[in-house]
Amino acid sequence: MEDLKMDTLVSLCKRKGFVFQSSEIYGGLNGVYDYGPLGSLLKNNIRDFWWNEMTRGDDNIVGLDSSILMHKKVWEASGHVSNFTDPLVDCKVCKSRFRADQIDLNAACPTCGNKGTFTDVRKFNLMFKTNIGSTAADDDSSVIYLRPETAQGIYVNFKNVVDSMHEKLPFGIAQVGKSFRNEITTKNFIFRSCEFEQMEMQWFCKPGSDEEWFDYWRRKRISYYSKMGIREDHLRWHQHGPDELAFYAKDAYDIQYKFPMDWQELEGVHNRTNYDLTQHTKFSGKDLQYFDQETGERFIPYIIETSAGLTRNLLMVLSDAYDEEDVDGDKRVVLRFHPCIAPIKVAVLPLVKKDGIADKAKLIEKDLRSSFKTDYDQNVAIGRRYRRQDEIGTPYCITVDYDTMKDDTVTVRLRDSMKQERIAISEIRSYISAKDSEYKRV
Repeated sequence: MEDLKMDTLVSLCKRKGFVFQSSEIYGGLNGVYDYGPLGSLLKNNIRDFWWNEMTRGDDNIVGLDSSILMHKKVWEASGHVSNFTDPLVDCKVCKSRFRADQIDLNAACPTCGNKGTFTDVRKFNLMFKTNIGSTAADDDSSVIYLRPETAQGIYVNFKNVVDSMHEKLPFGIAQVGKSFRNEITTKNFIFRSCEFEQMEMQWFCKPGSDEEWFDYWRRKRISYYSKMGIREDHLRWHQHGPDELAFYAKDAYDIQYKFPMDWQELEGVHNRTNYDLTQHTKFSGKDLQYFDQETGERFIPYIIETSAGLTRNLLMVLSDAYDEEDVDGDKRVVLRFHPCIAPIKVAVLPLVKKDGIADKAKLIEKDLRSSFKTDYDQNVAIGRRYRRQDEIGTPYCITVDYDTMKDDTVTVRLRDSMKQERIAISEIRSYISAKDSEYKRV
């Protein structure tokens, strides 16, 4: 829906069990969210879709699951301790806090309207600090950080992966995991939050081949979203300009999506050169060079990074799927998820509860559970149950009726077109698989 408002999406997510405010019964916690029954299913489906695309395709990519807690020197080497900051100001009157680069410091406070009340700009480190071990909390030797990104866990394990898996360049390491950033301002629902999940793949290659691989992964990553059924006209590239490009990066592009609050970053594809492994070599004292047995060369590989937010992908999928249309004078709300990521794949609905029809429907639903995530619903009129499934994005509704009791056939109702087809119970799995493979966004 082109004019989708964020409030509409937030309301749907709460009402239908996709996303809840964290600790809501205590007033909530800003920038932190819980994913409900449908939200957790959708998030896991997006994660699995990405993971399979990365690790089961033609590219040589292995997986990793590194820890959230890492040695303090990891973040010194990466530059996060000294440079991972935002400019911060406070209003002296109302005590509101703002990012200095997002407001006019010569204007009135956006909260209380007073002028000339801002403090001096100071740097605010975005990493969450904690302590490990039995050392007193004020002892700096016990200080560690919750990771602000998953990439560093891949870099510090580069040699472990090469030595244990005997990987040869070029190859990639993929990881999905949680990251934490103490954001000054959190806004736009789950787009920017303090606790989030990332899906990252670091591609290690020989210096000199990096530009070729950078172009390759740009093509690969933009085509990925088409496979998920995302509208192509809602995606675009943004190249980092001189004021955006990290000092160590050779080139960087963002895939942007047209969210309800306009175009925003969805995923980054970056040529990080050999900066990261060079830094960890310097700070750890360990040799992280790659030895090419065929040429006898030793060198520090270049890295092409693809970095996407899982929780941000979930917001993108919800935004892209949401639609409203008029059906016989009534508004139909529908989530047009690609069937491969829909939280519920099949709903089984008995036409009535009596005459053994409900029992038959329950048997069909139970049998389908081994193949699909299913739902069973026997309450209210069948039309209202269809609308209920439309609103959570279920692609296929199977209706069991009196004819089912005679000839073992059911009616399959398609979410997007609302068309209905009669098929045999024995054909349900093959029918759904065929429809999945030929699916195209309406």
